[in-house]
Amino acid sequence: MPTCVLFLCTGNSARSQMAEAFLRKYAGDHFEAHSAGLKPSGVNPFTVQVLQEVGIDISENISKGIETYLGKTLFQYLITVCDDADKNCPTVWPGVNQRMHWSFEDPVAFEGADAEKLAKFREIRDQIEA
Repeated sequence: MPTCVLFLCTGNSARSQMAEAFLRKYAGDHFEAHSAGLKPSGVNPFTVQVLQEVGIDISENISKGIETYLGKTLFQYLITVCDDADKNCPTVWPGVNQRMHWSFEDPVAFEGADAEKLAKFREIRDQIEA
């Protein structure tokens, strides 16, 4: 039985989607990866693009809220990938054996031209993959 992992961020539009995708790519036979957001806001098109650049297709993914999983799925690991999610995640989550926090900058909040935004998404993608 694979170990269940939930990656949580604010919107489930970028960082948690990337983390889920990389865990599936590198250890999908050992882990069952999921992602959600405190306030789902749709998968960002730049997220889809930068993952396609490294051979991962999430074009069919949707942004999910924590209610999709809370009290319904048992996770061995809950990993918050943004400070907002770490501060605002429910402190009691039935079935979670270990909670971790990995702080990544929000590429969605980055302001600039599209080329600059894309560069920021690539930077965060590479940090998450590492």
